[in-house]
Amino acid sequence: MTRPLFFAPGTEVRSARPGGAFVLGGDEGRHAATVRRLGQGERIDVSDSAGYRLTGVIAAVGAGTVELTVESAGQDPAPLHRLVLVQALAKAGRDEQAVEAATELGVDAVVPWHAERSIVRWRGEKAEKGRQKWLSLVTAASKQSRRSFVPDVLPVMDTAGLTAWTASVDHVVVLHEDADASLSDHLAVLRSSGGLDGPTTTAVVVGPEGGIGDAELGKLRSAGAESARLGPHVLRSSSAGPAALVLLNHLLGRW
Repeated sequence: MTRPLFFAPGTEVRSARPGGAFVLGGDEGRHAATVRRLGQGERIDVSDSAGYRLTGVIAAVGAGTVELTVESAGQDPAPLHRLVLVQALAKAGRDEQAVEAATELGVDAVVPWHAERSIVRWRGEKAEKGRQKWLSLVTAASKQSRRSFVPDVLPVMDTAGLTAWTASVDHVVVLHEDADASLSDHLAVLRSSGGLDGPTTTAVVVGPEGGIGDAELGKLRSAGAESARLGPHVLRSSSAGPAALVLLNHLLGRW
């Protein structure tokens, strides 16, 4: 059985040393002690959400705290090839489903996108509230999947902002049903040209329920994005991104 994972402030986690004691408090300590009812002798992991992980044995359980004897402490390696999901805002929680699954599949960052055909909109105060909701979502999904890294959640972008951001990323692939090349074909071309020889960032762009319009696709292509299809069928906004990430994890040697 895998060890449960909890998050704690980075300064506290990174100051812990093997053989020493570490006290997990706050909301995470209460969750471990009163919700999970973990007991003395059980082993857990604690992370700073940026890849630094402690493994320890519970020495004592208090009122909302868990004290560990630290067995090991160190930085988990970051992947050579970084993956980003650009997810168009979608109705009925389909965008949140995609982000949650993407986190479990190892995505390194997510970008909420106001696509031209997005029905859901984050305006004014809703923009930061929406980002914080996604951040809570990826944090919970990281705990569930025992990830020591919590994906970054960037501020929401409109198409103009996404176009500007695209120019700064190594590889951006827009998933589109009318694309000539498949995603695997696209990766094969990058590999043969040496585009995957060193550290890279690859972003996958997923449109809303109504799809990505030709003019919008043209703007992204003008900034350097490529379009690719996943397969013979049209996937929902909630499943296209995770499906692409599974394939990229395999093709990039992350799995």
